[in-house]
Amino acid sequence: MISRYKTLRTWALFLMVLGVLSVVSAGIGVVSWAVAVDGFWDTLAVILFGTPVALLLAAWPIALGQALRAIADIGDTFSYDPLAAPSARI
Repeated sequence: MISRYKTLRTWALFLMVLGVLSVVSAGIGVVSWAVAVDGFWDTLAVILFGTPVALLLAAWPIALGQALRAIADIGDTFSYDPLAAPSARI
């Protein structure tokens, strides 16, 4: 059966790729930020507080992409196909 949710799956893939790129760039940014600050305590604060916030904000496209893919899966599961035989439908 052909999926009727190809556009939704395309956007999900786009958001997943964007999320991976965002997390990688946020990781590089946090490392450069930790190197740039002066002092042990400032570096520790960047690592303990800045890193989780930056990675959480960078990871939202991944979560949204997974949600869109789940919606497409649910839509494919419950879609009505009038051409299919009644015994072939789930």
